Amino acid sequence: MLRIGTRGSELALWQANHLKDKLKAVDIDCVLVVIRTKGDQIQHLGFDKIEGKGFFTKEIEDALIDDNIDIAVHSLKDLPTAGDERLTIAGLSERGNPADWLIIHPSRVDRTNRLKLSNGAKIGTSSIRRKVQMGQFSKNIELRDIRGNVPTRIEKLLNLEVDALILAAAGIERLGLDLGSLEVVKFHPAEFVPAPGQGVNAYQCRKKDLHVRRIINKIHDRSVARCTNIERTILRLLDGGCQLPLGVYCTQDVQGHYHANAILGSPDDDTFKKCNYSSSTSAGMAEYIVSQLS
Repeated sequence: MLRIGTRGSELALWQANHLKDKLKAVDIDCVLVVIRTKGDQIQHLGFDKIEGKGFFTKEIEDALIDDNIDIAVHSLKDLPTAGDERLTIAGLSERGNPADWLIIHPSRVDRTNRLKLSNGAKIGTSSIRRKVQMGQFSKNIELRDIRGNVPTRIEKLLNLEVDALILAAAGIERLGLDLGSLEVVKFHPAEFVPAPGQGVNAYQCRKKDLHVRRIINKIHDRSVARCTNIERTILRLLDGGCQLPLGVYCTQDVQGHYHANAILGSPDDDTFKKCNYSSSTSAGMAEYIVSQLS
């Protein structure tokens, strides 16, 4: 029986159970092992104020290295590109909805404004990438750090601790959350660019564990890998993590051509550079986009 390591949030458990079901379909039995990470323990700081990288992944990776689990499940967007050489990403899930959604309390809706936000609205997000992009969409807002799992953040919105939230659509859809009483502005990922790998789960194991690697390979989504490899190569070339205001989203059309949208915020102000680029091949694509953002 394989041991799946996961964080304990509702969304993380959904992701781990989703993997468990996939493996059961290929006759592999699993058990979940819940692990608390640094990012779970530090709830009073925004991501840009927590030192280091991998604060949602390190403790789970340590459990892999120590042979306390056999597979780690991560949100790909949380996983640093410079990983421990003893570990490998053995497979990826299908991609959920990659978009970010702006969710507004009904009492703070103003339909005369572009984003339906009332003037001076307090927007809850701890993502510097989202903060930079929201600053371009609307100047008359107040951005506030907010932490907690997805249902907790929505509860804070309902209690008007903030007037609106920015959340990943994939998490909301996977948890089947009812947003019926709230106003939802659904950004297009080419317009409001998501984090590299957003909406994708990564399945990590020990590099030397060939048996587990072969099992995970059976459920690996290669089409997702082709696009997220470009996204994460850009992240790696820019030496970025959760503190970097970087958005990258890549797709591949039926002819096999790649289309990427990328933004990189300035560390000094709320401006950013943007690059939209298409190519018939992935070769050199990440390097070209980085040259345009640097």
